[in-house]
Amino acid sequence: MQRIIAHLDMDAFFASVEEVTTPRFLGKPLVVGSEIIKGVGRGVVSTANYKARTYGIHSAMPITKAWQLSQEAKKQGKEEVIFLPVDFELYHKVSAHVLEIIQKYSDNVEQASVDEFYFDLSGAETFEKAENICQKIKK
Repeated sequence: MQRIIAHLDMDAFFASVEEVTTPRFLGKPLVVGSEIIKGVGRGVVSTANYKARTYGIHSAMPITKAWQLSQEAKKQGKEEVIFLPVDFELYHKVSAHVLEIIQKYSDNVEQASVDEFYFDLSGAETFEKAENICQKIKK
């Protein structure tokens, strides 16, 4: 029997959750990470959505550097970046919901992190059927 293992890694997960739960953030440059006040902060960016990434901001970047890049972008007339603190309780709740969805299709799931899962789809028998299941999970 051929084994089929799927891997789900939700890119920019924290920012995506924030956009879904607070629709006014949708489409705006968004950074989730440590607190920053008037450009001063300690810590790093946990994640940045794709819009904020166009400003050069990325995960693990010092939060003060992210703020500096956001200010440079603002001077160029770009949209201002929204900085949010990490809300682990919310992200774990959403992650648990994603796990429930995956478990509808697989009895063998390994959660690697809050936004990453491996699951066995060998019962689907073909890659085409496994891909169809993955598309259902994505929806």
